[in-house]
Amino acid sequence: MTTALPSSPTKIETKLMSVYARLMVVPILWGGTFIAGRIVSAEVSPATASLVRFLFAALALLISLHLSEGLRALRSLNSKQLLGTAALGATGILAYNLCFFNALALIPASRSSLFVALNPVLTVLVAVIFLDDRMSLSRWLGMGLALLGVWIVITRGDLSQLLQAVGRGELFMLGAISSWAAYTLIGRKLLQGMSPLLSTTCAVLWGCLMLAVLALFESPKLSITLWSFKAWLSLAFLGVLGTAVAFVWYYEGIRRLGAARTVVFNNLVPIFGVLLAWLLLNEPLSWSLALGGAIAVSGVFLVNRQTS
Repeated sequence: MTTALPSSPTKIETKLMSVYARLMVVPILWGGTFIAGRIVSAEVSPATASLVRFLFAALALLISLHLSEGLRALRSLNSKQLLGTAALGATGILAYNLCFFNALALIPASRSSLFVALNPVLTVLVAVIFLDDRMSLSRWLGMGLALLGVWIVITRGDLSQLLQAVGRGELFMLGAISSWAAYTLIGRKLLQGMSPLLSTTCAVLWGCLMLAVLALFESPKLSITLWSFKAWLSLAFLGVLGTAVAFVWYYEGIRRLGAARTVVFNNLVPIFGVLLAWLLLNEPLSWSLALGGAIAVSGVFLVNRQTS
């Protein structure tokens, strides 16, 4: 008589390690989007840059959808899901990226990337106000620390100069994180029953349609032939790696490990954004940037920390 051997722990551990390895790459890719966006914004107008980015992303996502669920999944959406994904496209694709590219045309990549620390703070705050989510003491403390850290970055260490230090670039980044908070909460509220890949693909397709309309107004001054190879490479990175690959890996982490463990990796985005801007764009690493960034990231860890 023989007994079945249990599944090999080594195989399970290898699969988990693979998931964690990909999740470690995701914040590097998202940190890199600020460097790529900075390069692109110097040559390409915001709506056109956003459209080209998401045409690359749409192609990669459609291929992924075809290989996993099949493109027929796009025809299975009901009216509520169509409206929901349109709202996702308007907030997370259209509004976020117009603000993103406008901000990077005005302020350094390292400075703009640290605004990411406000993303979970703003999302949690809106959820508390409108969705009756509960807030623990540690989360309130984390929100305060995150705001203090970003305040230090914005004012370059002189906390009394907040209003004077907030320019158009900073306002665009605040618009970007507000758009992303709306995107996150709309997805949570309206799109139950859809896979992350399907909802993201639909949102990107809607976003491409909206951006195409705006890009038409930029077409008289459009000179694609004058874009540098570096700009094209950056747009491909933004679309394929920074959007399609990163989103698929991130949502795979949520599926395998749960949201509480996966969301913590978001805290690394501003760190990699600052480091990559320093390494690749030679942007200065000031004491206020380093200190404010460290405080902001610590605060976001508290906001995202799983509590019993």
